[in-house]
Amino acid sequence: MSSSFPFGCVFGCASVSVTEGESVILSMNLTEHQRKQGIKWKFGAQGYLIAEITREVGNVTLYEGRDDGRFRDRLKLDQTGSLTITNTRITDSGLYEVTNTSTNTKLNTFNITVHAHQPVPVISRDSSQCSSSSSSVSTCVLLCSVMNVSHVSVSWYKGNSLLSSISVSDLHTTASLHLEVEYQDTNTYRCVVNNPITNHTQHLHITQLCHKCSDCVFCCNGTGAVIRLVVSVLVGIATVVVLIYEIRSR
Repeated sequence: MSSSFPFGCVFGCASVSVTEGESVILSMNLTEHQRKQGIKWKFGAQGYLIAEITREVGNVTLYEGRDDGRFRDRLKLDQTGSLTITNTRITDSGLYEVTNTSTNTKLNTFNITVHAHQPVPVISRDSSQCSSSSSSVSTCVLLCSVMNVSHVSVSWYKGNSLLSSISVSDLHTTASLHLEVEYQDTNTYRCVVNNPITNHTQHLHITQLCHKCSDCVFCCNGTGAVIRLVVSVLVGIATVVVLIYEIRSR
């Protein structure tokens, strides 16, 4: 879990990042006077009530099952005013606001981002963009893909040098990044997928995936090779039929 003050968050708003499934504590340290005045915890742009410490009595009340019930059995509020969210979900991301019940003044605001578990990136050869020619320079197009991610960046590196990068903010999307290299390249490349909390790296040596079309019939254009093979077989069959017909005619 990490904290910072990101752009777009109002002054005094603590930003917290956590991986899905982990617990997060939004810490408060109420004075005795503040506790007697009572506090309310609200969530989201609509600001619906999720927990409170009632005035004077000091009882803790949770409203986790109301509205959409997203926090049911996952909230804890102690007498210090600190709120704990267990088994966090992607839908828990958003603003959490603490206000004084008696004065209706804002005591604190937290901006939580819950990140999904990151899958390991997959590196493949993009055969649809394979380029091969009789010239001395031929290229191989690699593709680094990662599925069902959100708020991540995908980057290609050669050694410690960053070659290209893209960022993804949509939920549950597929991110792909191309890399074009020469066949004679002997370097080792790596694809990195990361968010503010974790990262996964996949290493690749060019010779593992890149082979010239002349060396492998199906490397660059498998569909074209199959078509040529079928045509050749049909031509051969037709030739045999013609020969048999001529022999019988004689």
